[in-house]
Amino acid sequence: MAVVLTENALKRARAFIGSPGPAAAAGVGLRIGIRRTGCSGMAYVVSVAESTTPEDVVFEQGGVQVIVDREALAVIDGTEVDFVREGLNEAFRFRNPKAKGECGCGESFSV
Repeated sequence: MAVVLTENALKRARAFIGSPGPAAAAGVGLRIGIRRTGCSGMAYVVSVAESTTPEDVVFEQGGVQVIVDREALAVIDGTEVDFVREGLNEAFRFRNPKAKGECGCGESFSV
């Protein structure tokens, strides 16, 4: 069971976790999860993790702790996370082998 970050995603995660602000000051890693939303049902959520819980699975990659709760991991196990820049936009992108479909704008997915 794993979620894998590309080199671009690792670089962005390191900057994200180390950026100034109250959440980053106590950050222990990058939390990746899902929430129910959108026309396809689920969306990815990325944030700085301030702590871990017993329900979390922690992966270490390139000096970055990637934290995923067990419920979300059942849906995103095997996902590759990339970080891309397109013009003025930048975002984490997800390649989830379990995703059966995405909405037209790419903001939500279904399994």
